[in-house]
Amino acid sequence: MFTGIIESVGKVKELKKELNNLHITLECTFTNDLKIDQSVAHNGVCLTVVNISGNEYTVTAIAETLKKTNLESLKKYDNVNLERAMKLGDRLDGHIVQGHVDQIAICTKIEQISGSWKFTFQYDSTLNNITIEKGSITVNGVSLTVVDSKKDTFSVAIIPYTFEHTNFKNLIKGTEVNLEFDVIGKYVTRLMSLD
Repeated sequence: MFTGIIESVGKVKELKKELNNLHITLECTFTNDLKIDQSVAHNGVCLTVVNISGNEYTVTAIAETLKKTNLESLKKYDNVNLERAMKLGDRLDGHIVQGHVDQIAICTKIEQISGSWKFTFQYDSTLNNITIEKGSITVNGVSLTVVDSKKDTFSVAIIPYTFEHTNFKNLIKGTEVNLEFDVIGKYVTRLMSLD
């Protein structure tokens, strides 16, 4: 379980394909605190640490993960939003995030608005995921509040702190991002479809 509050922005140091798997080696500020078999969210994707060497660690994304996320489009030196799993008893500053990406979206518009930014994203609504005004959404692992919710688009407002301390500062129009829709909304949508 995660909260969607980004702890660090890591840098991709190496990408290695092996059959249908992608081994991703990253460098980040908390590598020395990691252990093998620990879960870390990478742009919102929960992956297991499989190797640690110096200030770098490696995780493996399998075919199913690569199919549903933007991880296959990573390049060496890309910035990745990172969050370690929450500790029992910690404050839940964001919202409940599972680290299970539902689908990708495309950034369609970026507006600078008097000291903040408004990012608009479009996604495939045929997958039956929904957003609601003032509901929660996770974009590249960042817990955010939805504004301008429509059938296949939504926007989020980004404060300067979030802009500077996540990879939102690297997004441009056309960038693919990972989406995890609110888990409660997913259950409600599923229950409604059973009628």
